[in-house]
Amino acid sequence: MSCTDQTSALPTHTLPGRDTPVLAMPFFHRVFGDRLDRHFEQGETIYLAMGCFWGAEKLFWQADGVLQTAVGFMGGSTPHPTYREVCTGQTGHAETVRVSYDPDSIAIDEILRLFYENHDPTQGMRQGNDVGTQYRSAIWCTTAQQYLRAIALRGQFQSQLLHAGHGAITTTIDMQLDHEFHLAEAEHQQYLDANPNGYCPVHATGVCLSGD
Repeated sequence: MSCTDQTSALPTHTLPGRDTPVLAMPFFHRVFGDRLDRHFEQGETIYLAMGCFWGAEKLFWQADGVLQTAVGFMGGSTPHPTYREVCTGQTGHAETVRVSYDPDSIAIDEILRLFYENHDPTQGMRQGNDVGTQYRSAIWCTTAQQYLRAIALRGQFQSQLLHAGHGAITTTIDMQLDHEFHLAEAEHQQYLDANPNGYCPVHATGVCLSGD
């Protein structure tokens, strides 16, 4: 099951963390078979936080054109945190999925559509019963195109959500440059492949993101 810290504000003081990653390499993706530290020269990468990362990762590894996924933590200041440390709310990190994809096979708009449609981006520091800063909605981009499209589609989806009776989107969108992604422990990688009946909440609004 997921962890809940019940806090609704990012910490002013964070845990010290550690100097070494909590996931030892080599570690091989349970679905794709590649090493998680593989670099895809022809691919692009985006980092997406949308609540519990177990179900979110499966959503993206099932998408055609996605080359690899991994789960970890991002957006805080504690280096190489453990899952339990993130659960305390004292790291500042959000549960995050790293998505590497082939832009010639799947457009960034499709990646972002999956993101926006498959969680509730209006809930702030929670997703349903999963409450805490680690469940906030966020995007970290690695290209200018990703950033521009994420901003544009957020505005577009906001209009559709308001029309459907939902509130304001709280998703933050930043460039990845100043934010390090820390891989989570082995038991969290491709969790729903190893545990097919595992915890997998869906907090989608039911609103579809229409085209431009």
